[in-house]
Amino acid sequence: MKVGAGLLRILLLALASLSLLVSACGPEAEDDPKMAKQGIEQSELIILSAPASGDDYYAELRDEITAFQIDFARRIIQAGDDVVILADQAASGEFTSAIGKEYVLIEGQLDIWARDFGSANPEAPILFGYTAEGQGGGRTGQREAQAVQEQLVLLLDKAGIKRREPDLLNDGGNFVEDGAGRAVISRKFLRDNRLSESTAREILQDGLGLSDIAFIEADEQGGLEHSDGVAAFLEPGLLVINSYPDDPDYARALRRDLALALPNVRIHEIAAPYDGSQVYDERFGSACGLYTNMLVTPHRIYLPQFGIAQDEQALATIRELTDKQVIPVPSGAICQMGGGVRCMSWQLRGEAAARLRNYIRVEQF
Repeated sequence: MKVGAGLLRILLLALASLSLLVSACGPEAEDDPKMAKQGIEQSELIILSAPASGDDYYAELRDEITAFQIDFARRIIQAGDDVVILADQAASGEFTSAIGKEYVLIEGQLDIWARDFGSANPEAPILFGYTAEGQGGGRTGQREAQAVQEQLVLLLDKAGIKRREPDLLNDGGNFVEDGAGRAVISRKFLRDNRLSESTAREILQDGLGLSDIAFIEADEQGGLEHSDGVAAFLEPGLLVINSYPDDPDYARALRRDLALALPNVRIHEIAAPYDGSQVYDERFGSACGLYTNMLVTPHRIYLPQFGIAQDEQALATIRELTDKQVIPVPSGAICQMGGGVRCMSWQLRGEAAARLRNYIRVEQF
């Protein structure tokens, strides 16, 4: 019996959903529910968004971006995490040839900085409204930001990924969390949402289940003002921040804000040999030399490297602080655009990751 393409797609989606339920609730789960739950929770999916084939903005660095994403994806796969690259039809071939069809989904997005327009909190996704600054600011920037995020929402809906959507503006790059209820957010969040610090803290604690929230001043005022260029949680209760030897007043204020808002969190400094000599777009600055813009998963840390003398010391410092596997990721070719390892990667874990991976299998069938 022949089945129409539309009906076949529905049947496959139903089977994928049934498979997900069986894996979580079948006999094995009844025998050892902790093991079944742990298996879901430990899966990590890292999503990259390829430059759109017709996007002139990234044309000058398209080859560098593509090479970075392919190399990054290979390192993720080799380390043992999962990865998928979202690409349009025209751009997908190069990624498929390089890393394999199972790691590529033809769902082209409108920008490459998946962290910012994607969801925060990998385990229980939170989709904040993407801010105008991510697309250059102003009313035009806000319209473009909404269009970028709406494209991603189409994918989330097709994959059946549940998420909370608070009526709040905040890029994913300005939400540094430890997965245990703590977060670091720049005070741009307060201005964007016209909230006092006490009200914002109450809203985030009550609505998103956070316990401790540190609001900090960004180290550069204006533009993105993301906290993930200043701080990174290596694991719950362990935070690293940039050192600021040339700005001791800012360093003291940063330490004070973090210590007051994040009790029982260990804070360590890491050298930040910032290099702003080459900037792709003056509206966004540079991320060169910012090791805090690292990607952290439950078992691994992907640490940017810039081809400079301080790389080895940064790698050694992070390895001394955590038992997680630390993987160096060359980022010198793309940091001039204002982002890198964390900025370019969006994470899903547990049920959300399983749903997207199941959707990918259906699309590839």
